[in-house]
Amino acid sequence: MDDWEKELEDTEDIVLAHEVDRFSNFNYMRENISAPNQYQKATLCVCRLLPALFFLSSASELRTLQSPPSHPMDFPNSSQTITHHVVALPIPSRGHINPMMCLCNSLASLNAADSNINLLVTLIVTEEWLGFIGSDPKPDNVVFATIPNVIPSEIGRGADSPSFYETVLRKIRAPVEDLLDRLEPPVTALIADTHIVWSVEIGNLRNIPVASLWTMSASVYSVFHFFDLLVQHRHFPVNLAERGEEHVDYIPGLPSTRVADLPTCFYGKGINVLDRILEAISSLPKARWLLLPSVYELEAQVIDALREKLSIPVYHIGPLIPHFKVEAQTRPIECQPKSNESHCFDWLDKQPRGSVLYMSQGSLHSASKAQMEEIARGLRESGVRFFWAARAEALDLQEKCGEMGIVVPWCDQLRVLCHSCIGGFWSHCGWNSTSEAVFAGLPMLTFSIYWDQVPNSKMIVEDWKIGWKVKKGVGEEEILVTREEIKGIVKRFMDLESEEGKDIRRQARRIQDICRQALRKGGSSYFNIKAFISDLSSCEKHC
Repeated sequence: MDDWEKELEDTEDIVLAHEVDRFSNFNYMRENISAPNQYQKATLCVCRLLPALFFLSSASELRTLQSPPSHPMDFPNSSQTITHHVVALPIPSRGHINPMMCLCNSLASLNAADSNINLLVTLIVTEEWLGFIGSDPKPDNVVFATIPNVIPSEIGRGADSPSFYETVLRKIRAPVEDLLDRLEPPVTALIADTHIVWSVEIGNLRNIPVASLWTMSASVYSVFHFFDLLVQHRHFPVNLAERGEEHVDYIPGLPSTRVADLPTCFYGKGINVLDRILEAISSLPKARWLLLPSVYELEAQVIDALREKLSIPVYHIGPLIPHFKVEAQTRPIECQPKSNESHCFDWLDKQPRGSVLYMSQGSLHSASKAQMEEIARGLRESGVRFFWAARAEALDLQEKCGEMGIVVPWCDQLRVLCHSCIGGFWSHCGWNSTSEAVFAGLPMLTFSIYWDQVPNSKMIVEDWKIGWKVKKGVGEEEILVTREEIKGIVKRFMDLESEEGKDIRRQARRIQDICRQALRKGGSSYFNIKAFISDLSSCEKHC
């Protein structure tokens, strides 16, 4: 047995032991749960078991997926000659892996009909993340390559994101470089998360052209790119109490924005890693391309301004969401939910059209305990139907929210958002969730917490006019929104017959049409992805 096989076997044993232990805890919760009705009880029990069941069911696949390819024949479509091997390197975090995975699938799928370009895409993930996504559907020419679990687990790491980010930068570089040097066929291009500050350097050292994927909006990228203007106008450093209401109206292409609506890393949460982000931005002139997960028509002025200032090609390729599996119809046959998720959709199928408020505060950060209590009580008193993806708080929140809806730890968000019964989205405004809401044509109630969520909320409410802001306070400041206030805004928001309810949904559908048109053949994002694929081909010939 080779050393790497022994390490893998040991890792599998540890992972399985950990998950079996979690499985036992889930059984305990199942036996002690008191849910108001059979749908809620089934939801809480089965959905709570999903992570453990997934690990147990997929463990047998880990050895095959993790075996390091040493020969071109080890890859899919081995009868063809592989001429382009693109490696994708995301930050190992859900908000970064998801858009990178969607980009990989898009590149592979859109390239499939072009017989002139043979494309292999390898996505680098940790062994833990392979367990999370290794069995997800993907094109045959998208494969995984793993690095060891040298960073903290994704489970429960939200308390200190800046520390996690620093650990990622410090720990994964050596195994990533080792993997790049061993992959076969040789790597011809690297698509790396912009936040991985050394990614351009390691590509250039190997004469591998690098595409830098920014995983937030083009508008947020622009704020970082023109950071020197904030300094010149004395908006950094800044005291929000004194200058938070002043407007930033000097960043090229960016609509006028309050200082308090800038990303929180300029004045609060995340400021300790601001230097790292600016370092990453400063390395971009040495990259070959910049990829933005935005729809051109929704951020045209910002993208045009960036193209004018940057010396490298800028491709807008958004939204980077798994739209392929829901675009044809809400629940296509090949994308039906797994059997252990089906009861959630059974409940949704029984609800009137547009009557359910979908709620999620994201995969990491959340509001305070006191605020979550008010949200739950206000939701209950509103009498509005709801579907809440609430992570570890699911059991507790179900009891507090009442019988008008269900609370689950996790769900396939885009599939739920595209269900006909969903009439609105209460969101933390992460860029992935914002993009999915736009694709689904839903208005939003915004409750931003951290980083780019604050400017995303501003874009949703003020620029696109498809949402209402729930959260109070300036920037990251948290002023308690009472249950009475939440009850009132939720009832108003979900009133489909009111004029304001009709107006905001009409606007959401207009924005949806723009988004979906960009993805269709000949649309702006479709064209940019095809152009990027062509660039990948011509670069290898001429670089």
